[in-house]
Amino acid sequence: MKIQIRIILFFCIAVCVQFAEGKTIDFHFNAVGIFKIMQVTDTHIIAGSEHSQKSIDMLNTVLDAEKPDFVMLTGDIVTGKPFKPGFDMIMEPIVSRKIPWALIFGNHDHEQDLTYEQLAELIEAYPYNTGKMQAVPEVSGYGNYTLEIKGHNKQKTEAVLYCMDSHSYSSIGRYDWLAFNQVEWYRRQSDLYTGANDGKPLPALAFFHIPLPEYKEVNLDKMTGMKRMGESPPDVNSGMFLAMLEKGDVMGVFVGHDHANDYIFNHFGIALAYGRFSGNLNTSYSTVVYGVRQRYSIDFPNGVRIIELTEGQRGFDTWIRLNDNTVINKVRTVESYVNE
Repeated sequence: MKIQIRIILFFCIAVCVQFAEGKTIDFHFNAVGIFKIMQVTDTHIIAGSEHSQKSIDMLNTVLDAEKPDFVMLTGDIVTGKPFKPGFDMIMEPIVSRKIPWALIFGNHDHEQDLTYEQLAELIEAYPYNTGKMQAVPEVSGYGNYTLEIKGHNKQKTEAVLYCMDSHSYSSIGRYDWLAFNQVEWYRRQSDLYTGANDGKPLPALAFFHIPLPEYKEVNLDKMTGMKRMGESPPDVNSGMFLAMLEKGDVMGVFVGHDHANDYIFNHFGIALAYGRFSGNLNTSYSTVVYGVRQRYSIDFPNGVRIIELTEGQRGFDTWIRLNDNTVINKVRTVESYVNE
C-alpha cells in the first residue's frame, strides 16, 4: 500500500512539474553531438507481479548506467489487467529521471481492460511523453508519428525517428502488416523532411513492434547477436522496406515481438535489428511440431538495446546492455555499412 501511495504521489508531482515547465519537449544532440536512445521492448508487465518487478529492477540498473537522452518502448509493455497500475510501474523509473520517452503499440497492449482510444488518451497524459498516440486521419492504427532530433544548437532538424503501429492479428496468416496507407504516410513524411533539407535525406531510424518480412532474409554468418527462435512477421509484404530503400533516409529498423532474438544485420544497406527482450529473466516461444503447438522455455537474460547517433553523420553505434550491466554485441554502422 505504501508503494502504491508513493507512486501516485510521484506522478501527481511529476505532472504538475511538467505542465509548469511546458508540455513541449525538444530533442537535440548534446554539446559533443551525441544523442542516445534506449529501446525497451516486450516487458509484459503485470501489476504486482514478482516477475514484472525483475523488469523494473533491470530498467533502473540500465538507466543509471546508460543515462539515455530518450527511451523508446516498442510494444507489449503491459499485458495484465488492469493496465494503468502496470504502466505506472514501468513509467516510474523513466519519469523520475525526467527522461523523454515515447511508445508504440504491440499486439498485446490492447488486450487488457482499455480500448485503443482509451490507451492513447492515458499514455499521452503521462509526464515527459513525446509520442502522438491518437489515430491520424486516413492512416491505419494508433501511434503513427515522427520525432525530430535537433542539432546541438537546437535550431535545425538533424535526424528523424519514424514510429508506426504494426497492429496485431490478421485473418490472412497470424499477424497483421503495415497498411499501404502507412507506407504512403511514411513516403510523404520522408519527402517533406528531404525537401526541407535541400533535397538530401535526413538520417532516420524506424521503430515498430512486429518485424518486417525482410527479417527472414537474415544471413546467420553475417549477423551480430542471437537468433534463438524463428521470426514472426506478417505473411503479407506491403512494401514498407522497399519504400525505405527508395527514399534513402532510414538507416535502421528496430522491432521487438520475437523474445529470443536480439540480432542486427545489414539488408541492402538498411540495418534490421531486434531490441533485447526486456521482460522477465526467462522467456519462452512456441512452435508447431507435427501439427501441435508446443512451448519451449529459454534462458535469455533481459536487457535493452542502445542506439547512439552522432550529429552530422549517417550510421550509428548500437549495443545490448543486460540486467547485470554486461555490454554485448557492439556494432558500429558507418556510411559505408548503411549504403553498401
